[in-house]
Amino acid sequence: MTVLTRWEPFREFASLQDRINRVFRDTYSEGSRDESLATSSFAPAVDVYEDEHNVTLKVEVPGIDEKDIDIRLENNTLTVHGERKIEKEEKEENYRRVERQYGSFTRTFTLPTTVDAEKVSANYDKGVLSITLPKKAEAKPKQIKVNVGSGSEKTFEAKQPGKAA
Repeated sequence: MTVLTRWEPFREFASLQDRINRVFRDTYSEGSRDESLATSSFAPAVDVYEDEHNVTLKVEVPGIDEKDIDIRLENNTLTVHGERKIEKEEKEENYRRVERQYGSFTRTFTLPTTVDAEKVSANYDKGVLSITLPKKAEAKPKQIKVNVGSGSEKTFEAKQPGKAA
């Protein structure tokens, strides 16, 4: 099965533009550095894998409270939205380098029709959000018994179209 994701050719340019804007804002603005750090957006890394029972997504979101993560499933589209907020305890003048990304993110995935939307579950542990998308019963491989010749039986596993043997 192939999972399609929306290709956004200009996402890399937007990230580059955010970084350049941050450099100019930090260098030339009199405003709060804390505010400029919190206004960017980013796309967390996601692993997607599939077995015969589930499609599973693992989203890296360390430092984000589970209350700041929103997961929605609508019309075979899964949307994960969240926000990483900058810690307010640190004073802005103490920063020497900031490499972690802050701000909001949205990741969208088009799901195959074989996913059972009523049984989707999510788990958040140690900064990794795992979303389990169970497959419908009719989408799972079935065993078919084939009679060969004079009553001897052989069993073959039925494969889904598009799956490698």
